[in-house]
Amino acid sequence: MDKEKEIKAYLDGELLPEVRMKYEIAEEMGLLDRVLSDGWKSLSAKETGRMGGILTRKKRELGLK
Repeated sequence: MDKEKEIKAYLDGELLPEVRMKYEIAEEMGLLDRVLSDGWKSLSAKETGRMGGILTRKKRELGLK
């Protein structure tokens, strides 16, 4: 899915739960505005790694993969 379609799907609430969780984590970290304007590639390796760690922890808590 390209950037514009993914952002529109996020704003419309039409994303898969796992992808929606990624956006929620970005929002919790205060990165959502940057992701929406510049895309995921605008995040540093440190920010991306932190998001991945949080995503993994949340998935384990929910019993996903």
